[in-house]
Amino acid sequence: MKVLILNGSPRANGNTSIALREMEAIFEESGVEYTEVAIGNKDIRGCIACGSCAKTGKCVFDDVVNEIAPMFEAADGLVLASPVYFASANATLIACLDRLFYSTNFSKTMKVGASVVCARRGGCSATFDELNKYFTIRGMPVASSQYWNSIYGRLPGEAEMDGEGRQTMRTLARNMVFLMKSIELGKKEFGLPEVEERISTHFI
Repeated sequence: MKVLILNGSPRANGNTSIALREMEAIFEESGVEYTEVAIGNKDIRGCIACGSCAKTGKCVFDDVVNEIAPMFEAADGLVLASPVYFASANATLIACLDRLFYSTNFSKTMKVGASVVCARRGGCSATFDELNKYFTIRGMPVASSQYWNSIYGRLPGEAEMDGEGRQTMRTLARNMVFLMKSIELGKKEFGLPEVEERISTHFI
């Protein structure tokens, strides 16, 4: 089992990282490989809808998005983590995800997704919903926990004091591991769900 973790925080070892460390400890205990990539401190521009990726299978901007695409393809699960800015995820992470999900043509069906959000106080639910939408448009089951996947802290290290938030992350990681392993068994026994020819409805 392999998990790709995209950390949208621009701060190394910030409160978002505290949440991820709780998850990573469980992954290690469970024998799950993980790779964490810091996205929040990268220079990543947004999609320009040029359509080049439909021909080449990769984004026209050759940056970290194209670097992590093969890691995403090889992974059984994807963790998206972000601090909350104005009830939204870090804009750099969103630019990365827009391009990553749109430019890659490999199937993401049954890769397990999990979102992690960190805030001083408000905006966690909105950001959590925002990140989960990337999973649910690509056939990816969403891992849940004992509470919405959020942790609280403003100043560096404050999230260490959020015992419930840290426990939520550990539970999330355990549930994610169980779901990935269950899906792997299901693939061997039943295969992947049938895929119909795509119907694209518009109202023009």
